Amino acid sequence: MSRASEDTNRRMLRARDAMDRSYAQPLDVPALARIAHVSQAHFTRTFRATFGETPHRYLQRRRVERAMSLLRETDRNITDICFEVGFASPGTFSRTFRDIVGRSPREYRKEAGRAAETGAAAVPTCFTMAWTRPHT
Repeated sequence: MSRASEDTNRRMLRARDAMDRSYAQPLDVPALARIAHVSQAHFTRTFRATFGETPHRYLQRRRVERAMSLLRETDRNITDICFEVGFASPGTFSRTFRDIVGRSPREYRKEAGRAAETGAAAVPTCFTMAWTRPHT
């Protein structure tokens, strides 16, 4: 691997790590590009080439993963969870959640509750996300 490739990967990882740490904060491409020390267009193009999805979609997925955990482990209001994980509107949260998980937050919580009641083994979120991630 060339030194330039290593440098590019390091920059993209720096931005992705910032997204992982601050997923609930309002992050946009200009801010992430500044973290990576590249232009906005270069950042978006390189991030997608490196990780297989756009920065926006990656951030949405991280937020949904956290929401899935909160839906399984707490009885907090779905709207409260929506705002806690960084979504600005419950409608966007529900639509994005359904796109990524395949069911609404309410349906997901109900199914997770049934699995807990029947003693079914919990599947780690990373496996669920990998299995339900669209393959194009």
